[in-house]
Amino acid sequence: MVVGLIILAVVTIGVETHIDTSLIAASGFLEPSLLGWQLIYILPVAIVTNDFFISGFWMRTFASKTDQDLLIGTSIATVAITLILGLVGATGLLAAWTGAYPGDPPQSGSIAFFLLLGQLPAWVVGIVLIMTVSLSTAAFDSLQSGMVSTGSNDLFRNKLNFWWIRAAVVIIIVPVVVVALESPSVLQIYLISDLVSASSIPVLVIGLSERCYWWRGFEVVVGGLGGLLTVFIFGTIYYGSAQEGAYLLLLENGLYGDDWSAFGAFVAAPVGGLLWGLGALALRLGFQWSRAKVKGYRFDALDRPSPARPSFYTGNHADAEELDPDREQVYTQGTTDIKGKFF
Repeated sequence: MVVGLIILAVVTIGVETHIDTSLIAASGFLEPSLLGWQLIYILPVAIVTNDFFISGFWMRTFASKTDQDLLIGTSIATVAITLILGLVGATGLLAAWTGAYPGDPPQSGSIAFFLLLGQLPAWVVGIVLIMTVSLSTAAFDSLQSGMVSTGSNDLFRNKLNFWWIRAAVVIIIVPVVVVALESPSVLQIYLISDLVSASSIPVLVIGLSERCYWWRGFEVVVGGLGGLLTVFIFGTIYYGSAQEGAYLLLLENGLYGDDWSAFGAFVAAPVGGLLWGLGALALRLGFQWSRAKVKGYRFDALDRPSPARPSFYTGNHADAEELDPDREQVYTQGTTDIKGKFF
């Protein structure tokens, strides 16, 4: 469907639209700008860190049979997404160069694609809108599946009936839809979540490395909250007002400003989070070292944890011949209860 949408849009836009060459230079879109350079940093940080919270991506990751399959799949998806976003993003330029944007009266740049779409024949508009709604519905379906999976497995450990989880997701969707309809800018909602992820994900991924076995949940929590506090401190200093610093946490001025506020927020969030996390690590180790000295036992906070016992065993299976007639042994995966430490 995505390929069909792209082919249809490219062909019809190429045939039906006419670029006014005098508008190319007048638009200034090909000239370097402060915002353009800032977005080279902001968008990768915001998107990459926010993707860590999207359960649909993790579901597809764990569905990969091998690491090689995962690498091949992500490589193909990267090329496809780059081409698709490049073509879709170019519609904003075409809308400006054909005179569809900003329009009369001037319209928001977020709907430049639809302004350009308005110049196409009605049958093309109908097909594109149907495909767009279908793609949005598919993305929303993946989001709901991820929420159900996360609630069932991560929150309730598969101890709650599956239908109760689905009902809870439906209930949660109601206020989400209301907020989306009443919010003056959906982009602002995304930016707030991006800021939260930018402050918490850097300190979280440290704990995913086996070399950083000494990194615990305490550092992750303090680092995530500290990153947001750092954004507030930066905003207070930058604007000279605590109220404006609080507004920066909500990115009230949006992303497309003429100053360094948004850029500074997305720098302060990860850097501040890491600094707060390192400070929390030093505080925890200092406390544990002092407690060990006072109580007279060995300081073991930096000891490497014992390796988990193998979670696979070999044995005869009653249905071994049915499962695999050519093998005498069946490998069955067991479970090991490994709990991390918060403090």
